[in-house]
Amino acid sequence: MSYNLQVTIDKSSGFCFGVVYAIEMAEDILDSEGYLYCLGDIVHNDEEVERLTNMGLKIIDHEVLKTLKNEKVLIRAHGEAPSTYQLALENNLTLIDASCPVVLKLQNRIKNSHDDDEQILIFGKHGHAEVIGLQGQTNGEAIVFQDLAELDNVELPSKFTLYSQTTKSVDKFYGIKDELLSRGYEVKANDTICRQVSNRYEELENFVSHYNKIIFVSGKKSSNGKVLYDVCKKYNDNSYFISNVDELDKSWFNENDKVGICGATSTPMWLMEKVKSALEQY
Repeated sequence: MSYNLQVTIDKSSGFCFGVVYAIEMAEDILDSEGYLYCLGDIVHNDEEVERLTNMGLKIIDHEVLKTLKNEKVLIRAHGEAPSTYQLALENNLTLIDASCPVVLKLQNRIKNSHDDDEQILIFGKHGHAEVIGLQGQTNGEAIVFQDLAELDNVELPSKFTLYSQTTKSVDKFYGIKDELLSRGYEVKANDTICRQVSNRYEELENFVSHYNKIIFVSGKKSSNGKVLYDVCKKYNDNSYFISNVDELDKSWFNENDKVGICGATSTPMWLMEKVKSALEQY
């Protein structure tokens, strides 16, 4: 029996410009030189990382970076802390800097706040590459928190400056700001959330309402993927999170279902196309 599924890919899903920029830089160097080191996963998507590794991309961590000399190393869209640039100078490494412009601007603002002796709070995910780079602008002095409960046992100064990781939810950021103000703190809030990411929320909300089933494709490590999948689930209960084609399950579908496919800012279009082809075989 054929399910005759009608499958549509969300046109506004897929790589954000920061990721496109990093991947194009990597591909150019791989084409001409055959290999390139990259500090951390170039994108939080295992399938895309595998495609580039097969082209010669070598993913390394900071420990390995310390041992490299006279090599080229790609800095991915998430950005890096100042210490990485210092190390590159010492080891004669050429950094191919593909830091996202939105992240660089935020790093700069945080550094200026820190230089002005402001106390800094960063709403972001602990251990996330972008957040490590942001905290590095403050010599590790900024307080990072994922949710308000973490601040309950922290002795906060009476006034501080609030920043956010670029891929966080705008609503959550302003909710946190309001709550901190209501607790009597003097809060200078800087909304530094990437609009290319936040606009996706509304686009997704609109997209998912037109389909019986939603397949959301994203790497498990993507912060942005988790946030966007929550949006899908909120507006369409029949939303399923997968990282690759093998995770599809035929039992999710009924005959003649209209199926929408969408993804994170780190989900490659070719992977969504692959999912579409698989569904059309049902």
